[in-house]
This record gives sequence, structure tokens and C-alpha cells, in this order.
Amino acid sequence: MNTENLNKFLHPVCNIAIESGLIIKTYYKSNNDISFKTDHSPLTEADLASNKFIINSLSELNAGIPILSEESLVDWDVRKNWSRSWLVDPLDGTKEFINQRAEFTVNIALIENNEPVLGVIYAPALSILYYACKNKGSYKLLCDQTINSLSDSTKIQTSHKKNSDRLYVFKSRSHSNDEFESWVENNVDDYELIQKGSSIKFCEIAEGKADLYPRFGSTSEWDIAAGHIILLEAGGEINSIDDKKILYNNKESVINPHFIASCKLDK
Repeated sequence: MNTENLNKFLHPVCNIAIESGLIIKTYYKSNNDISFKTDHSPLTEADLASNKFIINSLSELNAGIPILSEESLVDWDVRKNWSRSWLVDPLDGTKEFINQRAEFTVNIALIENNEPVLGVIYAPALSILYYACKNKGSYKLLCDQTINSLSDSTKIQTSHKKNSDRLYVFKSRSHSNDEFESWVENNVDDYELIQKGSSIKFCEIAEGKADLYPRFGSTSEWDIAAGHIILLEAGGEINSIDDKKILYNNKESVINPHFIASCKLDK
């Protein structure tokens, strides 16, 4: 898909993310009915309402692009034929949402030939929108309602640091483990840990608020795809723990390899 067509998608997809965030906020700080999926992760009414809105809206935007969402799975026998698709997490950070912490997000990415080419992340409780298109940079916009244009956005860039500098390292609030602790101790000399949930971690590295996010717990493709392109376009990088490119919809499992997301560190 050429850059002109990507730009045509960007504004409406940003508004879809914002509107779904406004739907989620109607459930925030209320007594939600919580159920649990087979992997024991929580599911709320807000997840389902956001999912329904996003799928309907993306289908209206372009009916020819298929959609894979955390709450609307598609068999591999169908997905393996996709060269382009939407990848959606309608409410990333459900545990943060349930515990009334503001870090939950809406994630929408466009995948083309197994790589993200457009990404939008909206944090409803923070009223912050992040977005990026391939080769067009990454941006941030404060907004608590749908927007008429993206002209007031601010371009964001990662920090520029050396390995010897003090690094601000994200630690998942809900999914840390001994492997994470061991990796940080053995690979980072001077650091400060910051606990945070959801894909907002990618965005804050992209805008220079933190430097490193090693992830050794399980994540799915919809958790990271939008953050992936936002981080790359801001000057950062994300690779598997064995330094391989992370790809999407190239295998039956939607589970990501363990990865390191970071600003580009000077050796």
C-alpha cells in the first residue's frame, strides 16, 4: 500500500481508536462483569463493546481488509492467505482497567506483508493519542474527543543514549518474572526500573520518557504491533531476544517471541 493510501486511513483510524476509548470510559470505575478466558486472562464488558465498535468501524472504512482482534479470532487456514490485515487489541491492559489504573489502551495496527505499516494507540483515561505511518514519523496528540484533523500533533523521538548512561527500564506491572530480573542485572550497568502496564510502554520509549523494555513474559501480536511501528518511526527498535526481526501473521501461533524494545543505543 502506498503512502498516500496509508495517509487516507490514518485520520479515520485515529478517530475509531478515540471513539472506542470513549466507549471504554463509560465502563471505567464502574462494577464490571468480569469473566475469564481459557488462558485465565480477564474479559470485561468494555473489551467486548470496544471490539464490536472497532470491527464494525474498520469494516465500514474498507470492507476488503480482514481483521484479527484479540476478541475475534480467525483460524490460521484463513489468515495464512492474508497479505494485508488489521490487527486489533480493543482494550490492552485489562488488568489495569479493572484495577482503575489509567494505563490501559486501544491498539490498532495495519499489517502488510507481515510488518506493521500503520499504528494507532489511544489511552482513554490519559486522553493521549499516539500514531505512526511507515516512513512518516511518530506523533502524539492530547485529545479527549474525536478530532477534525491531526494538524496539532507533536512529532516524537526516542532518547539518544549510550549503553554506559543510566537507562530507564520498563518492567511490566502484571507480567514480570525472574528471567527479566536476571537479564537486566546481566546486561544493564546503570538503570532505574519503572513499572507500567499495556502498550503505553512502547509510546513512552518513543517519546523519550524511558529507554528500554525487555519482555520475557507471554505477549500476543495484537499487544505490540501498533507500538512496534510507533517505536520504529520514532527512531527506536524492537527485535526478538536473539536479535531477529519480529513479524506478524507468519505462523499459526499469535504468541510473540521474547523481545527487547529500546531507543537506539550507541555502543
